Amino acid sequence: MTKKADYIWFNGEMTPWAEAKVHVMSHALHYGTSVFEGVRCYDSHKGPVVFRHREHMQRLQDSAKI
Repeated sequence: MTKKADYIWFNGEMTPWAEAKVHVMSHALHYGTSVFEGVRCYDSHKGPVVFRHREHMQRLQDSAKI
């Protein structure tokens, strides 16, 4: 069984998992008008490194265009 995080990013801030609620009439829920992009970060001998950061940010911007 997968352990849930105690907090998640919700509405622009870290929120306790149990308090993060989406209204059933949410436009994003019904019509898929939200944007999601995952960005990976790895440890290296020089410190944290974000994998293909520019490409992720460009994809995020492209997805958010109306």
